[in-house]
Amino acid sequence: MPNNKADFATPEVVDRATFQAELDALRVREKSHTREGDAIAASRRRLPMVAVDGSTPLVGEHGTLTLLDAFEGRQMLIAYYYMWHEGRPAPEQCEGCTFFTTQVRELSHFHSRDVTYATFCQGPYEESVRYRDFMGWKMPWYSAKESLDTLLVGRRIGMMHLVCYLRRGSDVFETYWTTRRGVEAMDNSYRLLDLTVYGRQEDFEDSPTGWPQHWGETNHPFRRNGRPISQWSRLQASHPGPVPEGSEKTP
Repeated sequence: MPNNKADFATPEVVDRATFQAELDALRVREKSHTREGDAIAASRRRLPMVAVDGSTPLVGEHGTLTLLDAFEGRQMLIAYYYMWHEGRPAPEQCEGCTFFTTQVRELSHFHSRDVTYATFCQGPYEESVRYRDFMGWKMPWYSAKESLDTLLVGRRIGMMHLVCYLRRGSDVFETYWTTRRGVEAMDNSYRLLDLTVYGRQEDFEDSPTGWPQHWGETNHPFRRNGRPISQWSRLQASHPGPVPEGSEKTP
């Protein structure tokens, strides 16, 4: 890998007409990809659903509440199950969950479709909510620690999960869930990076020889200098949110 960015390889330089012709050919594949995504979403809407106990307890700002309460009166709920390393300092919390959660900001468009978005942390409330406040996040935040066996039945606890629910009166149903790269549905950074010439710059990508690919297994894509990348801007800008006491030592 070149040390000087000016030494990175670049695409061939061509005239405008050649560039446009190549782009038009790629656009055919992009449109096909979009249509296939629409078709998959249509199939997703036709999945069966499974009943979930709406009285399953969570812990929030005002103490114990239920899964049904987390809907906030709306018809649907999207819950992100945040991995949590109990008792660990802020720099050691999950960089992937931090990356994805940081990108969920404006909730009004969810609400306009009768959907509530919430974080279900897999750790204790009091400990994890300090991290939420440090990061400046505003979405509803609950601890699901004591109910994970019920809510994630058959799935691996301690991993990120994105789960969708539907409410019919007081009856609650699970309609969809995903994990691993499926959680990229929350992300816009990668989507935009994928449009650039060097992409995500990660070592798994199929890129030409000479393209920068210094993120991956040996240089974590979400972590730098001992912290999740999203934390650095808050520290450097003296983020107005309350930094956890002894932020280098406690969550």
